[in-house]
Amino acid sequence: MRYLVPLLGALLLSATAAQAECYADYKAKQDNPLRLHYGVMQIPDSACSAGAAAGVVAGRLQDGWQLLNVVSVFGPEGLSERRASAGAFFLRY
Repeated sequence: MRYLVPLLGALLLSATAAQAECYADYKAKQDNPLRLHYGVMQIPDSACSAGAAAGVVAGRLQDGWQLLNVVSVFGPEGLSERRASAGAFFLRY
């Protein structure tokens, strides 16, 4: 029994560390007047596919923005190359 508690703790820590970060880049619009933006958003690992990410991204957009499409999903290695393009919408929502 005294070995069970440390073992469970170690398993929980390793499961948390093993989770990969997932991000989606997307295009969105506002109407009246028409405005477009490109952004990058962190999404849950469970939604790390273009189809699943669309629901997450659409649900998080605010201020009248509507999702046009999810361009791609990627890991942390793709963040730096997208930062400049996303500008103010880099990890905003």
